[in-house]
Amino acid sequence: MAIAHIGLALLLSLNLGLGHPLAQAVLYNPELSYSEATLVNEDFSGQTLARAEFAGCTLRSVDFSDADLRGTTFSVSWMTDVSFRGADLSNSMLDQVTFKTVDLRDAVLTDVIFLRSKFEEVQIAGADFSDAILDGAQVNKLCELAEGVNPTTGVATRDSLYCR
Repeated sequence: MAIAHIGLALLLSLNLGLGHPLAQAVLYNPELSYSEATLVNEDFSGQTLARAEFAGCTLRSVDFSDADLRGTTFSVSWMTDVSFRGADLSNSMLDQVTFKTVDLRDAVLTDVIFLRSKFEEVQIAGADFSDAILDGAQVNKLCELAEGVNPTTGVATRDSLYCR
């Protein structure tokens, strides 16, 4: 099994580059895992949680403001009243996530996979979605909210989503 993962990782790295989220997913070995956890009123603000795993989680009133979340996984998770304000989530996987009243203002969301995620009552002013993978309906919904410029990358939110 390990040989199959290494072979797939090598193939993906040759085709996509090691920095691509799909190549990283195959090489993924979380140092910190909260998989299947229910987290309520937790404060992770300003912490380094790069490559952590929060897959299959329920998060309510959790603060990830200004956290280093590069390469994290939040697949198949539910978030209510969660703040990612100013956090760096680049190269992360947030597929099949329900975002309800989530603050993504000024977050770096470059190269993030958001497939089949749902956004309800989110704040995205100043967020940078450059090279993120989103469903078309998501992009249309987010473009209605898009404004501002990311203070870290200097990229306008509307430009990062290719809004018209």
